Amino acid sequence: MTAAVPTLTRRITKPTPIAALMAADGYKLDHLRAYGPGVTRILINWTNRSNKYLPDATHAVAFGVQAFAQSYLTEAWEPFFAADEDFVASEYERVLGAYLGPNTIGSDHIRALHRLGYLPLEIRTVPEGTLLPFGVAALTIENTIPEFFWLPNYIETALSASIWHPATTATIAVLYRELFEAWAERTGGDLAAVDFQAHDFSMRGQTSIESAAASGAGHLISFLGTDSLPSIDWIDRFYPGENGWVAASVPATEHSVMCLRGQDGELETFKHLLHLYPAGIVSAVSDGYDFWGVLTDILPKLKDQIMARDGKLVIRPDSGDPVDIITGETDLTKSSPLARENYADLKADGILSNEQLGAIEILGDLFGYTINDKGYKVLDQHIGLIYGDSITLDRAKRIFERLEAKGWASTNVVLGIGSFSYQMVSRDTTGGAVKATWAEVDGQPVDIQKDPKTGRDPITGESKKSAKGRLALTRDETGEIALIQGATPEQEAASLLQPVWVDGAFVRIQSFEDVRQTLRAERAARAARAAS
Repeated sequence: MTAAVPTLTRRITKPTPIAALMAADGYKLDHLRAYGPGVTRILINWTNRSNKYLPDATHAVAFGVQAFAQSYLTEAWEPFFAADEDFVASEYERVLGAYLGPNTIGSDHIRALHRLGYLPLEIRTVPEGTLLPFGVAALTIENTIPEFFWLPNYIETALSASIWHPATTATIAVLYRELFEAWAERTGGDLAAVDFQAHDFSMRGQTSIESAAASGAGHLISFLGTDSLPSIDWIDRFYPGENGWVAASVPATEHSVMCLRGQDGELETFKHLLHLYPAGIVSAVSDGYDFWGVLTDILPKLKDQIMARDGKLVIRPDSGDPVDIITGETDLTKSSPLARENYADLKADGILSNEQLGAIEILGDLFGYTINDKGYKVLDQHIGLIYGDSITLDRAKRIFERLEAKGWASTNVVLGIGSFSYQMVSRDTTGGAVKATWAEVDGQPVDIQKDPKTGRDPITGESKKSAKGRLALTRDETGEIALIQGATPEQEAASLLQPVWVDGAFVRIQSFEDVRQTLRAERAARAARAAS
């Protein structure tokens, strides 16, 4: 007798038409009454206030506003405006009746917004990719119809949740980019290789696929290397245009591949990979069992096959201290010339251990190297090295310092940037915050400013004092961006903050390539200011 096959009940629930309304802090629900009578306009701004938790950064990258305007202000609200008004209102009252209890607020304002058919807001921002000094507003939002004065601060939560992460990643990526470029120039490395030298490995450590996509896009403003595939679609969706080469990677293994045949089968696995990929770059995890054994036993047996390929085999250690694994436990950065000469003698005599030499020295001895114009060694083009775990800005710097001390160009290694750099951050990393600075009450302008006496940091002296009044951005005599508070209409018209999204539609759209070009130009201008 055949057993009965259980029936699977599949339930697919579509987003409710009030989902966009629910993308807010609950305390904002009744601010339309809490503001009091006579309010007709509210102006808010987003500012990265502090580098307290990112001290190497002097500027924050403006990024993510266009994606927010499309994904939340446009797409997320479409079901709301498309649904029946009575249904939307009843759903809103049903949810909030249980949530707010006796302080329920009704739905007249929601009905009015539904009948209008769009969000009556204006977003003004700088071109994305702009480098903004901390404390300078990146955007402003205000309502365009008096009745909906409650909207700008209502959408604050969604705005903040949408843009802080990609903008923070973009800011951190600039620090990596500038570090890598500086060391490439110092040691004669190929500057073009820097595009691929920092590889985004952070997706698995992100809080969601969506956050991985947005954060990964922030990384890709400064680099091409990534394994965060969702970022490609995210960029195509939200920053369309002639974007050129957006992202790149190579065939690469993981431990499930390298350990499938056990340690005794590791040599055969490498042979299989070299046969499978007779040309181009292929990366192989090499620490499944004995990393040093791979370098000193397996690779010598495959040397002829590796050198005969039209491409590069990249060796990937994935455990241990990345500084020691790559450059060796012998740290020559603080050694005298005599000590360095002694190191060379010990190396030549074969006295140093694999751990003391490090992967770079072992690969160089096995496969050979050339000397670049600045006198630094460059691995043979058939072999490479990547470390994709536990990389930080400090570790990257120490790796480059030790490579230089042993005579190697910094671009001999690729570093994987993971979730420690791109996910273990928060809105506080750059002090991002939204604050209202101006309102219109009873037909009169009112400047708004937060200035708490208890808000000053006892160590840094930084204050939580917010900007005040109408806002505009200008460039000072050096070309640096400065904030104008209490701006006149003329200053606002000439401001770097310009409309990008008004009353439900874009008035300006940037491609991703334009964001990249803007950042490149900003970095060049900043470097010129620093040099003058």
